[in-house]
Amino acid sequence: MSKIIVSGLKPSGELHIGNYLGAIKQLVELQKKDYKRFYFIADYHALTTKYDPKEKREQIFNMAVDALASGIDPKKSIIFLQSDVPAHNNLAWLLGTVTSSGQLNRMIEYKEKVQAGHVPNAGLLNYPILMAADILIYDANFVPVGEDQRQHLELTRDIAETFNGRFGKTFQLPNALHNETSRVMSLSDPTKKMSKTMPNGCLFLSDPPKVVEKKIMSAQTDSQTSISFDPKKRPGVSNLLSIYSSISGKSTEKLVKEFEGKGYAGFKKSLAKEMVAFLKPLQTKRKKLLKDRRGVMKILEAGAKKANPIAEKKLAEVKKRAGLI
Repeated sequence: MSKIIVSGLKPSGELHIGNYLGAIKQLVELQKKDYKRFYFIADYHALTTKYDPKEKREQIFNMAVDALASGIDPKKSIIFLQSDVPAHNNLAWLLGTVTSSGQLNRMIEYKEKVQAGHVPNAGLLNYPILMAADILIYDANFVPVGEDQRQHLELTRDIAETFNGRFGKTFQLPNALHNETSRVMSLSDPTKKMSKTMPNGCLFLSDPPKVVEKKIMSAQTDSQTSISFDPKKRPGVSNLLSIYSSISGKSTEKLVKEFEGKGYAGFKKSLAKEMVAFLKPLQTKRKKLLKDRRGVMKILEAGAKKANPIAEKKLAEVKKRAGLI
């Protein structure tokens, strides 16, 4: 029996190369292995901070477009909108009854968002419970996670164990599936994570070739001229090497040897050329999908039709365990 993988993609704005290498690339590669995959657009998760409905609607659509353009194949994976599968929310309520408020208040991401000025609404506080429901509703064996989501997955396991202990074995305990790609940092400030809040240091998947070249050529490095990989002492050039390695398949060691004695200019020009070539097929497919909104939505609806009966069956089991039916 195939192992199950579950992953959600939160639509929070235009995607950049850090998003791709940190999450989507792994989801695409997992399609080559013998797993059953549930990939969903986490539209409910995207509503915990203040937003414009019209803008959010476009972000949700664009997230689906980017996922499909990047290689997530509806013939190999079940891709759908989270809000189109009501069992996620129904299970979240039940899981909330076995989750303490203390556990939720200890979540680092919640604390960081409140400190950053976000309104501490109930949705933001309960975010990890819905995330647990997203995972447990499909009996996931593995969940691809970054470092910032590790605590949420640990809470998911705690919630599952609490429910299992109280009502009998119901949920599979999911394990983390870590991405080997190191965190992609900003081109303009390699001490900070790449983010759309710093657009000049952010390589968006939709950036045209000239913009890609300009951003890479102006990327911050250091006063040395040699090319070497040392993230702590030389974060700028190390970040560029890591990106180059991830899109080319060459190891950082091989790239260091390849550009030995060539200086930053030659190295950056080569990276820019590689990046433009890497993004070209993705951008071509993306343009076609953006013009076919109905087709994209049909793919998501078809995915929800596959996911709903599976989720409903699990929900019925949970309700029976909890004494509801």
